[in-house]
Amino acid sequence: MPKQVDHRERRETIARALWRVVEQQGWSRATMREVASEADVSLGQVQHYFASRTAMLEFAMEFAAEQTSQRITHGLERLGSPPHPRDALRVTLIEMLPLHADARATSRMSAAYTLEALHDPELHERARLGLQNGRALTERLIRQAIAEGHIAPDRDPVIETNLLLALTGFTPLLDLDVIDPAAASAAIDYYLDKLFDGTTRSRAERDGVVSRG
Repeated sequence: MPKQVDHRERRETIARALWRVVEQQGWSRATMREVASEADVSLGQVQHYFASRTAMLEFAMEFAAEQTSQRITHGLERLGSPPHPRDALRVTLIEMLPLHADARATSRMSAAYTLEALHDPELHERARLGLQNGRALTERLIRQAIAEGHIAPDRDPVIETNLLLALTGFTPLLDLDVIDPAAASAAIDYYLDKLFDGTTRSRAERDGVVSRG
């Protein structure tokens, strides 16, 4: 019998090849032919799955978001159930920064995606909704932490959410070697310590599970 083709797997293979090309050469050199070569497939196969570079980029970003979400989920599972909200926020922020190979690749993809979205109304809306959903999740964590007494009740959850997400702005500083990962981690811990203000120590900190940098 002929071998069944896993089309999702093929698309993911091409997406990962695009990540590598963008990371190593930049978006301007990420032609469909170059991606095909990196993925070790024919140009025709790439064109079969993606009608354009933009379609390929869009899928690659969706796949990257799925991978990031899975890493966050696995990180939270290692902390126990339920994780302390400080730990949950820290894991989320750390996984959004380019601190390991997959995150570095998707960071460069995200930069290319943002630039494309500025000039493509459809991509703009998709990118906006994706960021909006991520922000809403963070705000829910903040509101829950306030309700449970982990964060002082006079803290504004909207402002605190915006300030926390601003910490992901370390990405270009890390990518361009302005600061190192330890400095980014220290800044995140400093802000989280101020936010939680000693109301409770996280279980993971007490047990030595969460690395402080």
